[in-house]
Amino acid sequence: MRKNEMVDVLIVGSGASGAAVAWSLAETKMKILCLEQGDWMKQAEFPSTGRDWEARRYGDFAIFPNTRARDTDYPINDDASPMKIACFNAVGGGTVMFTAHWPRMHPSDFRVRSLDGIADDWPIDYKTLEPFFEENDRMMGISGLAGDPAYPPRHPPMPPLPLGKTGTRYAKAMNKLGWHWWPSDAAIATTEYDGRAACINLGHCTPGCAQGAKASTDITYWPQAIRAGVELRPRCRVREIVTNADGMASGAIYYDADGEECFQPAEMVILAANGIGTPRLLLNSVSERFPNGLANSSGLVGKNLMLHPWPMIQGYVDEQVDGDRAPMLSLWSKEFYETDPNRDFLRGYTLQFSRGTGVVNEAITSAAAGQIPWGKAHHRAYRERVYHRLQIGVACDDLPEEHNRIVLDPVLKDSHGIPAAKIEYEISENTRRMMEHGIARCEEILTAAGAKHIYCSRTALNSPGHLLGTARMGTDPARSVVNSWGRSHDVKNLFIVDGSVFVTGGGVNPTSTIQAVALYIADQIKQRLATLFD
Repeated sequence: MRKNEMVDVLIVGSGASGAAVAWSLAETKMKILCLEQGDWMKQAEFPSTGRDWEARRYGDFAIFPNTRARDTDYPINDDASPMKIACFNAVGGGTVMFTAHWPRMHPSDFRVRSLDGIADDWPIDYKTLEPFFEENDRMMGISGLAGDPAYPPRHPPMPPLPLGKTGTRYAKAMNKLGWHWWPSDAAIATTEYDGRAACINLGHCTPGCAQGAKASTDITYWPQAIRAGVELRPRCRVREIVTNADGMASGAIYYDADGEECFQPAEMVILAANGIGTPRLLLNSVSERFPNGLANSSGLVGKNLMLHPWPMIQGYVDEQVDGDRAPMLSLWSKEFYETDPNRDFLRGYTLQFSRGTGVVNEAITSAAAGQIPWGKAHHRAYRERVYHRLQIGVACDDLPEEHNRIVLDPVLKDSHGIPAAKIEYEISENTRRMMEHGIARCEEILTAAGAKHIYCSRTALNSPGHLLGTARMGTDPARSVVNSWGRSHDVKNLFIVDGSVFVTGGGVNPTSTIQAVALYIADQIKQRLATLFD
């Protein structure tokens, strides 16, 4: 095994959280190294540079690693879950493939136990994270409109995406119903910003932004972190975190681009490998001192997985609307976000209003849903639907339950022989009632918008890259994996900064909050350098 030169800080994962923490810690002038399983992406090779961009969403740019099957991916056994797992291994991680929707968690999301008597409160609150939300918005370059009454004050540095024909139609329907709506925050440039030009609508954001208007961390945080002295080493698949005789993390064993086994020693290890990759790595890091996996004295590593069940309700209007000719999301509604004692469930959801889809995806999804018949009526039905779709997503709060978890698969392994993650997940009864409430409200909205052929699949739920809760933070070592500033209760020089540390999931896309938490933990590390491992 090749042994590399010692570093002060070893970060595993270069996505949303790994990039943010690397950039923040760079000012300490410590020797910082990030190992990334994937590679640098080439924007000139993204699907949006060609006319076959929709087809490639079902192949080499599918959101599912099991479908995509790149040599940098690892397989995930999600047979025991109604939610199929989406993630991406590359410099920038999931931010390369996300829709760039940019809500924050709400203040109430951090106090669910106090407010509603369920789950647990976070050991930190919204106010603690507020300056880091603002800093992250500046670094990523966020577009939006200040003044949304659903949130404390926010200050997006760019104006919001245009509502377009689709958004305008939604807004009129919501006004008719008297329900809250607001232009979405988005990690998409609407003006020139920090070297990024305004979005020119090359299509949906999911298969990568060839233009660079979308704020993935490979073009935001990483250039600045690297200029500040951080080393980023791609195509390095970490197998396990190693500990010494004192029970401290001493580094990581990984396979390099040539498949050679290497040991990277470090004074401090920070895991940023997402809510599946991080617990998978911890559970695979078994030793005499840690027979059940590293940092797992609580038995909670891998448990309390939250995935955000996400039904999509669609309908079709007479006029041609935006389809794929603009970023996917244009506005949101928080009308049903907070707990209402008159409902038969606790907590709530965000409504996310989508512009629709492209010609290929319309054909595939409508045919699969039985919305387009075969035979003489086929072309007429297709013409009524293509570029006529309205689609609303119900982003359901997914409360933590210990039986929802990841474990190591006893059979399935990645290409280096490392056990794969197996997902064991069920949708709770509370969430099912929440979903049905949201679906009914969406049907009302679509009807008010003049839509027909309204349809929702209760089984084909939007598959998440929202992988949360599997190494939760807390003050009690028996009920959490890391403390209130991300340090492992069991291993004093091991930190976790990704969505694993979430105590609750909220009813929103988590990337903004993940990065704010990562910046907060980095700030805590900097403030405590003299006593960091005490």
